Amino acid sequence: MGKKNVEDYLTEGIYGSKQTKRAERKKFLGTIRERIVIALTKGQVMTDKGLEKLDEAMKSNNDAKLLINGHVSSKFLKEEKALAKKHNIAYTVITNNDADTDIGAVLTYDHAIDKEDIFIQNTEEKDETEKPASFFSKVKRWFT
Repeated sequence: MGKKNVEDYLTEGIYGSKQTKRAERKKFLGTIRERIVIALTKGQVMTDKGLEKLDEAMKSNNDAKLLINGHVSSKFLKEEKALAKKHNIAYTVITNNDADTDIGAVLTYDHAIDKEDIFIQNTEEKDETEKPASFFSKVKRWFT
């Protein structure tokens, strides 16, 4: 890479520094996938379904930092913040109005770790053969 000229400095000053993988950074709250230890969706953050896995990940990755989606209400983030404090992990709330993402929280490093499976799979899967109860069967149960 050659020396920067005046035009490069002006462009960087006006538009900001060039970033790699912009779409990935928008999705993962400002970081890229290869740096992520674990990622929680907004739903997992709001229902606290990923807390156990996040706690395990924080125990073994105490040099990482936690990025939290600022579009999730703070009342849902109490447990995640408490875990970060418990494990002495810094956290940052990221609010990017230009990005629409379903990611609620990310435990990440500043360098690549290339972990293959970063998402928590939902353990509550419904049986496909189970049919929802009809209205009449519910009323019938009231009287039996």
